[in-house]
Amino acid sequence: MNRLLTIAVADTSVIIRNGLVSLLRHLNGIRVQIIDIATADSLHEILTLHKPDILIVNPLLIGYFSLQQMKETCKCLNMKCIALVSTIMDQLLLRQYDEQISLYDTSEDLYKKIERLQALSIEVTVSEEQQSLSAREKEIVICVVKGMTNREIADKLFLSTHTVITHRRNIARKLQIRSASGLTVYAIVNKLVELNDVNL
Repeated sequence: MNRLLTIAVADTSVIIRNGLVSLLRHLNGIRVQIIDIATADSLHEILTLHKPDILIVNPLLIGYFSLQQMKETCKCLNMKCIALVSTIMDQLLLRQYDEQISLYDTSEDLYKKIERLQALSIEVTVSEEQQSLSAREKEIVICVVKGMTNREIADKLFLSTHTVITHRRNIARKLQIRSASGLTVYAIVNKLVELNDVNL
């Protein structure tokens, strides 16, 4: 895991926070930037400001409020949340978390859980990017599938040839498809074109 992870640690206990922060800083194979959150009052403000990759939080700080609602309010939709369980907790409350750690977990347990969440986060980001063609990019895919040249696409959509080429690069990056035949299959499967529209 080479990427720098921003991890927020939120608990009212300075001993638990400092212990967890120290443990995170000494995990081999993970580079971290730590954000320390001591109170429920500062939680939303700090999350909004820093947008961490992972939040390790005592669920009592959040209570029965929806984690999803908090992520939306703080604009941290991709943030993974780990419940820091230090007492007996309602399992219903813990279901909304991506993972759980307890005071009895080893450093190896913590490493594995963070590594798993990071891998999930990367998969979701790639998947979302691949599915997120803009309306203009979809128009360009349709034109390519119909056999139009970059110049013809530019004329039809009132764009410069350079802009069309830039859009085509973005499409190739997002979909990981480099050929017109690959785009044709993508367009048919995603119902952007009918089979009889395709230039064979």
